[in-house]
Amino acid sequence: MEYCLRAGDGAATMWDRAPDLDLDGDGHLDAVSLDFDGDGQADDALADFDGDGIADHAVRDVHGAGESYFTDDGSGTWTVSAEPAARSGPALRWFGLDGVEHTGRPLVEFGADGAGVRLIDSDGNGLADRAIIAGENDVTGYVDTDGDGRWDVKLTDTNGDGAADAAGAVQPKT
Repeated sequence: MEYCLRAGDGAATMWDRAPDLDLDGDGHLDAVSLDFDGDGQADDALADFDGDGIADHAVRDVHGAGESYFTDDGSGTWTVSAEPAARSGPALRWFGLDGVEHTGRPLVEFGADGAGVRLIDSDGNGLADRAIIAGENDVTGYVDTDGDGRWDVKLTDTNGDGAADAAGAVQPKT
């Protein structure tokens, strides 16, 4: 898993390390343990919950009383408070490609083909605004760009480099 951390002097370093923790409880390692809060314990983590090989969540005090999750605010800093992928509580609401509303946990079946999908609620309103389908050789993502609960853009990474190779509007099914 790749991640980037900045030292106190302002210099940033890219790291690539094999995950050693399973934070979402699905039986697969999805995080690396670190000590980034300076308490002398490797009880913090950077996690890759969307399966793209790049850290997307920072977790402080893993499995402790003060456990807290954060995502990137777009500026490269872990400042947006987030819920952990495996925490119980209300399920996410999301819309299928046919426009029918569903509820489910962050890992759900998305379409008629039975593909497993990771749902992401990046703004914390309980409505999924990103869906990521990791295939054997490619990744497809759907994005709700206007917050109406409908998928607006489909992104496809056909060569597995983590960058979209194609993008297009999602046409509503009737």
